[in-house]
Amino acid sequence: MPSVVFTVLRVPRDAYGLAACTVLVNDRPVSSCTFLAVDAHGTRVRTIEGLAENGAPNQLQEAFISHHALQCGFCTPGFLMMSTALLESRGDLEREDIVEHLEGNICRCTGYQPIIDAVAEVAARRPPCLARRNGAGAKESSHP
Repeated sequence: MPSVVFTVLRVPRDAYGLAACTVLVNDRPVSSCTFLAVDAHGTRVRTIEGLAENGAPNQLQEAFISHHALQCGFCTPGFLMMSTALLESRGDLEREDIVEHLEGNICRCTGYQPIIDAVAEVAARRPPCLARRNGAGAKESSHP
């Protein structure tokens, strides 16, 4: 029987504000540090390990690598999970949308420009019909 290896980020108690422990629950980002396991019953939970495609980094992970959007790697899971949620829920994205969506994540090493560049690159490469998941993606409008 093949063995399965999981790599899980251990988050120190003083790091909750970094958003490093972000997971997607039913495609919405939540802090796994404060989300009760009982509330996950019957939901779809995706972790950083679930982003790979056929055992290889997905487009967003590759963009983080090519843009040098990670250094120590501590905040990277949070940025990847938040960015995944944004890319899967919205169609057209402007840089300002990316900045606003990621503003709760803190990086102490890289700075934010390479991270925003990586997300913007992936957003720009997506075909419009694939940019949205489950019919979502249109910007909300106050017009009827």
